[in-house]
Parts: sequence; structure tokens; C-alpha cells
Amino acid sequence: MKKTTLSLIALALTSGAALAQTAAAPAAPAAPEPESTLSYNVGMVTEYRYRGISQSSRNPAVQIGADYAHKSGFYIGAWHSTIQWITDNSAVTTPTTIKGAGELDIYGGYKGEIVKGLGYDVGMLRYEYLGNTLEDTGGTKYRVYDNANTTEFYGALSYGMFTVKYSATTTPLFGYLNSKGSGYLDVSATVDLGNGLSLVPHAGTQTVVNVPAAAYNDYSLTLTKDFGNGLAASIAYVSTNADKANYARPIDSKFLGESAGVLGIKYTF
Repeated sequence: MKKTTLSLIALALTSGAALAQTAAAPAAPAAPEPESTLSYNVGMVTEYRYRGISQSSRNPAVQIGADYAHKSGFYIGAWHSTIQWITDNSAVTTPTTIKGAGELDIYGGYKGEIVKGLGYDVGMLRYEYLGNTLEDTGGTKYRVYDNANTTEFYGALSYGMFTVKYSATTTPLFGYLNSKGSGYLDVSATVDLGNGLSLVPHAGTQTVVNVPAAAYNDYSLTLTKDFGNGLAASIAYVSTNADKANYARPIDSKFLGESAGVLGIKYTF
């Protein structure tokens, strides 16, 4: 009986020591941060709004993109969307047919922190409207627009949920004649609601050099749901105070800056 009791005591001590060793064992090291990441995305929206103005003439658009980011803060990317606003100008141009049904954005920059919590992002964005002939609007006698291709440089500061960004063109802006140096101020916040939900209020101001009638403010409120595994959906309310005559579709005078709701779905992999 004593032998059995001693055996049980020894077993308990041995088990306790084993448990103590297990508890004291260091946690597995975290996976090292990758040197770089490469991701792709594809999506669809009920209409493509940019800075409050419909680029797809209030029609749905398909969008794809690719992004490369290095842990140093350097990044580059490309993004493409179907559009309609350039070809719409064919309605007022005889006999030329205006081309340009796709927008390819090519961008690159560097982001980091100035001090703890205060981030910055600087870079360049090129809007390439593939094969566009917007400068032919009005025919050869009356030139109304320049080529639509546009280059912008931008800088942004972020603190907590808030971001302020300013973009300035080094070319004419989206085809407006003599509009080099036009700018756009963007103020937004990203509010984490939990459960994969985020709310983003936004306000922006577009200025167009030498074309004051094209200047306007835009506002939006976007709710996004992240379902995990790269799938996300969004619903947005977008509004502007843009001049209706300046931002009307030539074929039917439909206002492209009219207040509207926009639905979207996106898959990133």
C-alpha cells in the first residue's frame, strides 16, 4: 500500500514538472514580415464615380487591378475600369468618332511615418485613357478639349482614422485646355464599426485652372463590409454641387454629378 502511495506521489510530481515545463516554454516566434506582397483585385460597380462625377455615364463598370508593396514603404500598382464619358462626346462631333472606352491608372509612391501615429504617403498617378481621341471633339476647326491623359502628383497625411490628401496635375486635367496645375483636396475618415464593417465619410474640392465653371465640391458616405477571404461589398451615397451644364452627358444632357447611390463588390487575391 505504501509502495502504491509513493508511486502515485512520484507520478504526480513528474506530471506537475512536465506541466510547468510546458507552461514555461516560449511561444512560437511570429512569422517574419514578408519582404514584399503582390495582390490582384477584380470588381464591379453599379456606376463608376470618381471625385463625385460618373465616369461610366451612370452605367455599370467592370474594374481590375494589381498592387505590389515592399516593406520599406515603396509601392506600385495598376488599375483599369471601363468608362463612357469620352466616347459620349461623339454625340456632338461630326464626322469624327471619339475613342476612349477604358481608363488605365498607373501609380507608384512611398509611405511611412513622420512620427509615431502620423503617417505620410507621396506619389505619382498617371491616368491613361487608352487610345483616346478626346482632342478631336469639335472637329479640326474648333478644338474644345486636349488629350484626356493626365498626370498627377500627390501627398497625404494620416492620423488615426483621418486622412488629408492633395493632388496637383503636371498636365492638363482630363482634357481641359490650359488646365495644368489643377488640384484636388480630399478629406476623409475611416471609422471601424467592428464585424468587418467600416464607414468612410468624404469631402473633396476640385479646382480647374482657367476653367472656373468646372470647379466643384463632392461628398460621399461609404459603408463597406469585409466578408473575409478577400471578398468585400460596399454601398455609397455620392453627391456634388457641380455645374449641371458643364457635367452633362452630350447625348441627352443627363447630369453626371447627380446625387446617387452606388453598389460595389470586390474580390482581392
